[in-house]
Amino acid sequence: MSESNNKKGPFVLVHGAWQGNWVWERVAEKLRAQGHRVYTPSLTGLGERAHLAGPQVNLDTHINDVLGVIEHHELDDIVLCGHSYGGMVVGGAADRAASKIASLVYLDAFIPEAGKSLWDFLPADGAAAQKNSAKDGWRVPRISAAEFRVQGSDDIARLDRRAVDQPLATMDQKSTVTGAWKNIPHLVYIRAAGQPRPTFAQFAEAAKRDPKWQYFEVPCGHNVMLDLPDALSGILLGCAARAAQAKR
Repeated sequence: MSESNNKKGPFVLVHGAWQGNWVWERVAEKLRAQGHRVYTPSLTGLGERAHLAGPQVNLDTHINDVLGVIEHHELDDIVLCGHSYGGMVVGGAADRAASKIASLVYLDAFIPEAGKSLWDFLPADGAAAQKNSAKDGWRVPRISAAEFRVQGSDDIARLDRRAVDQPLATMDQKSTVTGAWKNIPHLVYIRAAGQPRPTFAQFAEAAKRDPKWQYFEVPCGHNVMLDLPDALSGILLGCAARAAQAKR
């Protein structure tokens, strides 16, 4: 019997660009306290895996990181959550493993579309500026915690201290999603209302209008898991409870 058959449904939580799995520590602790297994992979070339960064690391690399967690741990009935750039990753992973996902949660995140890269969702001048800022032709410098409106001074310092450059190809590679992820039973969008950057408003508004989606707004900056871990944990636990109820 696989471990997914005898324990509460698992969470897989995926961080955003420039960051690492450490951003999930508070939320993961709260979810584990409720008896859930929680997996928080650091994507290749980021977090404690920064030494693996290189121009070859792309969006598919990160999608395969998440699929590897799902496959290696034989997970099922998953609440899969991606933050920011991580939306491109979890959308791609869910598209290839839709039958294993009970809830797909986009946390102030990009929602992938076939044939579009992350930069295709940004204003052309903003995308060009990021691309042109790349060091050595492939390392995109981090955005500061202040720009993300992180609220705690300790968290601002910690994020800026731990953030690393992002491999350019992760932002430049076009998504190849088929749309299979849209058939996942529970789709969720969480908007960080205290983040003034308009990037994610396009996704939030579309989800808000679509009756297939459950929509939440939280009054904090972009890094919800740092600013409001209790509120985010509550939403995620609600997703797991809904999945468990649907399974009965």
